[in-house]
Amino acid sequence: MTKKKEYTHLIVMGFWVILSAALQGLALTSFSIPAGIYPSGVIGLSRIVSDIFADFFNIDFSFQLLYVPINVILAVIVYRHIGKLFTIFSLAQTVLASLFASLFGRYIVLNETILIAIFGGLINGLGAGVALMHGASSGGMDFLSVYYSNKYHKSMWNQVFLFNMVMIVVTGFLYGWERAAYSIIYQYMNSYMIKRLHKRYTHQAIFIITKKPQAVIDSILDKVRHGITKVEAKGAFKGEDEMLLYTVVNSFQTEEVVKLALKGDPNAFIETRDTADVYGNYYQKPLE
Repeated sequence: MTKKKEYTHLIVMGFWVILSAALQGLALTSFSIPAGIYPSGVIGLSRIVSDIFADFFNIDFSFQLLYVPINVILAVIVYRHIGKLFTIFSLAQTVLASLFASLFGRYIVLNETILIAIFGGLINGLGAGVALMHGASSGGMDFLSVYYSNKYHKSMWNQVFLFNMVMIVVTGFLYGWERAAYSIIYQYMNSYMIKRLHKRYTHQAIFIITKKPQAVIDSILDKVRHGITKVEAKGAFKGEDEMLLYTVVNSFQTEEVVKLALKGDPNAFIETRDTADVYGNYYQKPLE
């Protein structure tokens, strides 16, 4: 990458990180905090601790005082296992999100708590998704999730879900189960938006039946770094010799791979299907 392209890349990443932080700051100040709803992950934990100090001990303890240090600690722990730029820009995102949460006024956009939970969660998830799509994250559990996904090629969903459920139970006991229920809705909408936007750690298997296997293979491998397995096949209707090509790619690459396969053989028959887990020698493009 030339110096000019590198600087441009950094500027673009910076823009998306700032936008991500602004969206999450807005979700906090205009949705989550006014309604007493708790987001998922480290920011939710920080909010709960802050409210416990204020409500039960009459101590003014800003959630930023816990949120930023936890992110720094997590970044230090996983720094060697994830990308340098990813770590730096993710930390910048958390600091900016905290800053925006302090600077933005608490404008009440909606009055119905259910609508606050739905749209607040979507906006928060949009902010996190924007960062993840462009090589960064919103920090917190994302640091651990990216490390886990890079190492095991599958999501850390079950562990994150358990962590969030503990927070929900604490919320229910301390502040009532209705507030906990709204927090669940907020967190669900947040996760829904992230899953819709970020597909780096989801996989799809692609099956290609073709009479021009080498042309298809050359077309795909020219652009995508993934292995392809060849299996000899025979059509049941005409009895013609064909080849079954099989590969697994990240979900965001599926459309590109299908187009490349059809470029090699416009008459190829292609099937794609979701793949839960991948084991063995699978190439995952490293984060920068």
